[in-house]
Amino acid sequence: MPTETVYGLGVMPLPAPLAALVVAKRRPLDKGIALLIDGLDQVVHLVAVPEAAQRLARACWPGALTLVLPLLPGVLLPEAVTGGRATLGVRLPDHAIPRALARRVGPLAVSSANRSGEPDARTTAELLAAVGPSLGVVIDDGPVRGGVPSTVVAVAPMAA
Repeated sequence: MPTETVYGLGVMPLPAPLAALVVAKRRPLDKGIALLIDGLDQVVHLVAVPEAAQRLARACWPGALTLVLPLLPGVLLPEAVTGGRATLGVRLPDHAIPRALARRVGPLAVSSANRSGEPDARTTAELLAAVGPSLGVVIDDGPVRGGVPSTVVAVAPMAA
């Protein structure tokens, strides 16, 4: 699917689809996979959202900023999403297609549509060349606007 940065591979954040995404990308499990959302309300039951994260979200979303937030106590998510850490990456993209999908089905696990370590796909031709045999559906929206992956910022709660 297109985003404002690069084309992405998106799946439901469930074990089997996540495993297929990891295999398609040849991605190490410890990297984690961010969730694309349509609003923080979609993840407040999963993560703590410190005031600093709220300010960053208000200033930079929608857009190419991934916030890495601490999981709430007792929340367990697939290792492919968390990278084995007690955190979760979330991003509200500045593109109608992933936001509409997230609004309709919930947060989507999305990673750049390329093999790990190879150039990002900025067109569907590049997407198909990189991971074509692994794809179930391609949403072609022409060349993406950005071409640069999102900035990732970890935000921890303030110590008392």
